[in-house]
Amino acid sequence: MAVSKTNKKKQQCYIAVPSQIINSLSSSGLQSLLLSPKKKNPSFSVKLKFLLNNPRFWVLFLFVFCFVGMMKMWFNFETLLPFTPTPCGIFQEKNSFLNENLASQLSIGAVNVGEEVKEDEKSEFWKQPDGLGYRPCLDFSSEYRKTSLDIVKGRTRYLLVVVSGGMNQQRNQIVDAVVIARILGAALVVPILQVNVIWGDESEFSDIFDLDHFKEVLANDVRIVSSLPSTHVMTRPMEEKRTPLHASPEWIRSHYTRKLRRDGVLLLRSLDSRLSKDLPADLQKLRCKVAFHALRFSPSILELGNKLTERMRSKGPYVALHLRMEKDVWVRTGCLPGLSHEYDEMINNERKRRPELLTSRSNMTYHDRKLAGLCPLNALEVTRLLKALGAPKSARIYWAGGVPLGGKETLQPLTSEFPQFYNKEDLALPGELEPFAKKASLMAALDYIVSENSNVFMPSHGGNMGHAIQGQRAYAWHKKTITPNKRQMLQHFLNSSLSETEFNRIILDLHRDSLGQPELRKAGRDVTKYPVPECMCNGTMSHSSI
Repeated sequence: MAVSKTNKKKQQCYIAVPSQIINSLSSSGLQSLLLSPKKKNPSFSVKLKFLLNNPRFWVLFLFVFCFVGMMKMWFNFETLLPFTPTPCGIFQEKNSFLNENLASQLSIGAVNVGEEVKEDEKSEFWKQPDGLGYRPCLDFSSEYRKTSLDIVKGRTRYLLVVVSGGMNQQRNQIVDAVVIARILGAALVVPILQVNVIWGDESEFSDIFDLDHFKEVLANDVRIVSSLPSTHVMTRPMEEKRTPLHASPEWIRSHYTRKLRRDGVLLLRSLDSRLSKDLPADLQKLRCKVAFHALRFSPSILELGNKLTERMRSKGPYVALHLRMEKDVWVRTGCLPGLSHEYDEMINNERKRRPELLTSRSNMTYHDRKLAGLCPLNALEVTRLLKALGAPKSARIYWAGGVPLGGKETLQPLTSEFPQFYNKEDLALPGELEPFAKKASLMAALDYIVSENSNVFMPSHGGNMGHAIQGQRAYAWHKKTITPNKRQMLQHFLNSSLSETEFNRIILDLHRDSLGQPELRKAGRDVTKYPVPECMCNGTMSHSSI
């Protein structure tokens, strides 16, 4: 190893002097001015007169004066000795001081920014609800586990299902398909996804969901097969179209078991909301197992969805909004967007041409529907609600959903109040969305992932996605989910006499119990939206068989 020398060469530094000054002075002149003469000094008056009359003196005096002034201006010359013999030390000390000062300023800036972020994160808006100790708990009964052995070995009965609608609607029907297969003791053929007539999405089950994971998680509950075996390929499936709303397990068995025994294959369509929401405890747990464990998105969707999530998380907490402001939503709900007279007329005319699109309560006026809480919130109402609930102006917002009627300009009230406003197109790098661009279900899945992983989630209207994410977040130990109390709050939105302070107080008070706290499922409600108490245990009982 090389050893450094102990005697280092001294650093030499020089002060640059203009050559014109040096050339104007002879060597004798320099000596006479800068060196102490050895001969006897003349009288003071003679020397002074000689110097004042010598132009070379004034040149040198001017140079020294200017040099000293520059030194004073650059290096706070009052604290330094004039003409220090180590001018390099001046520069080094000064640069060191500047670097330390700059570093100090940057550190102070970083602390300030950090403090601002921390203060933002400490906002009450980000505070999570008290989960009261509830944790996922899917303990099936011994009878259920005993029956499972025979069901998963069955090779004679097969259930075919065709699911329709958007991705979240299909998701609900797949959950019920698994439960119906369990009730009938049949093997479930991977559900067929009907091509959506609105979006033209031809995605198959494995394009959206992880099929291998789906089979693996449900291996002890229902046998899942990718296709009918060769022994049943020539069998013409018996299609059943008479499944009533809210069919019970007893009704399913009594109407379908004999057909399955006879033909070996049963085909069901239009499962949406056909199976009862009130099932025995084991079947409710199976619903949760399918929704919260088995239906995982395909690896490609999950990878990009997690990337978008991390990009939102990179600068702190964020809120996800599911905005339901598309044209078809306004038509189906019987509501008006309130953007302008032209847009309202457009929606009314579309509804008159296609009255079958109106989902329910066609006898109610728009105003009555609005006050009843049946209409989506518009951008201004969402903005006022977020502000009243304490969302800081610096809050990062991810908005999910299709392009609203009227274009993105419709969202101006939100973007002006909350400028950090993003969707998947804003977050994705060039080319990342291309494989999903013409697949509405895949794009919806990306929104689902980023919304489900947010610190706070709020839908502007109900709907399948809002309900699914609410249940998923409840199952994840009750992450904060704001459910707008539209029926009670809209009258205050219309009251222009309220001050902003009073309005905010009222709105905050109305939502104290609508922030994702544990809520017991009531009869008729979907367990995948309200997983307590069937799918979650309290206290020391928090364990799971998954």
